[in-house]
Amino acid sequence: MTSFTLAFDIYGTLIDTTSIEHSVNKIIGDSSKLFTQTWRNTQLEYSFRRGLMNSYVDFSICTEQALDYTCKKLNEPLTSQQKKNLLNEYKTLPIYPDVIQGLKLLQNTNHKIYAFSNGSNQAIQNLIKTAQIDQFINGSVSAEDVKIFKPSPIVYRYFNTKTDSTKNMTWLISSNPFDIIGASAYGVRTIWVRRSSESVFDPWGIIPTKTIGSLIELKEVLDSSI
Repeated sequence: MTSFTLAFDIYGTLIDTTSIEHSVNKIIGDSSKLFTQTWRNTQLEYSFRRGLMNSYVDFSICTEQALDYTCKKLNEPLTSQQKKNLLNEYKTLPIYPDVIQGLKLLQNTNHKIYAFSNGSNQAIQNLIKTAQIDQFINGSVSAEDVKIFKPSPIVYRYFNTKTDSTKNMTWLISSNPFDIIGASAYGVRTIWVRRSSESVFDPWGIIPTKTIGSLIELKEVLDSSI
């Protein structure tokens, strides 16, 4: 039976980064959605900048500095303790409702499943263990090991090297368009998990190999690609 190597992005794909909005709402109220979106977008922007600058730091630093920026940008003066609580919560964010069923459907296949993230090795392990999905995952690959963030081709190449896999037999599964575009440019196959009808894919002329709305659809898509 044909087997693929599956690289599952973590933040925004398996782990619901928007869930922290509930805690933000308790602090600042109605502007919590804008605050959460600004925080997440800035977190990613900071990782992109650091990649271009060859100035790597742990992804958690990007998260922390993006939180500080968001507080200043939106004039929401959170206390040090409130910031600390939010950053601690970011370490144990919940999974999306479709994750366990989607991974269970892959259990009786020969596919190798890896967590693949800009987060540190420790952060990845904490998240998948807290979410109780480590039983479905064969291993993890972190950008920390090469000291640069996705979407650098260096990170995707490292994934293939570490997992002893080839481009043509590798699928990146991600909800983040920048990740899909980066992996596609590198040369692996991609599946965009469109987690919201409001999600817009960047019009770069690079499209995902496949698009799904839920991880429950994943096995069927892979089966049809064998």
